[in-house]
Amino acid sequence: MQAVYDFLKKCGTYYLATVDGDQPRVRPFGTVNIFNGKLYIQTGKKKDVSKQMVANPKIEICAMDNGKWIRVQALAIEDENVAAKESMLEAYPNLKQMYSATDGNTQVLYLKDATATISSFGGEPIVIKF
Repeated sequence: MQAVYDFLKKCGTYYLATVDGDQPRVRPFGTVNIFNGKLYIQTGKKKDVSKQMVANPKIEICAMDNGKWIRVQALAIEDENVAAKESMLEAYPNLKQMYSATDGNTQVLYLKDATATISSFGGEPIVIKF
């Protein structure tokens, strides 16, 4: 899991895919954090992406850096723990302008049953499950 975190953190921006009915939706994301041994992402509950993950928690993440790319398949599980939200906001202080751990909008989700594959042209893929 640490290798997945390190890859996504280094990229800065990754792309999160969800499903809206039968329509795939992809958008840039930038938050990733480890809290209590789980890998987390963050969004706002008012956003469509939040509603999509609640309706269908199956997600994929994709990012590329320096000739390597990562794909992460997982279930995004909401965590209402205020400490998890505070940890994310401490990791990304600029979010505090829009979110607080107790605002009813901040949503953190951890990745469950995740399979990450790091690939490159000419190299053997590295598969990480967590």
